[in-house]
Amino acid sequence: MSHVSVIAKVPAAPGKGNELAKAFEDALHNVLAESGTRYYIINADTKDPDILWIYELYENQEGLNAHMGADWFKEFGKKLGGLVGGAPELHILRPIVGKGF
Repeated sequence: MSHVSVIAKVPAAPGKGNELAKAFEDALHNVLAESGTRYYIINADTKDPDILWIYELYENQEGLNAHMGADWFKEFGKKLGGLVGGAPELHILRPIVGKGF
């Protein structure tokens, strides 16, 4: 089994960082129900309040595919329209070693 991690930089529209964070927080119950998602951590940037960093760890590629292809995820994207200030920057990685996985 090969884990997959994602680091996503999500820019909020100017002044909308807190609202964007709240939207992600409200959607978290969907992620908690995903069996292939191990970690999904929403972080506020300490230097720019309009940037969120999402750290994700999936059991495997299928777990990531299930997350990104979920019906709730597609609907969630539509709800973020006025809150997002640009395209998210996604980095998909293969963890090698570390604590906690």
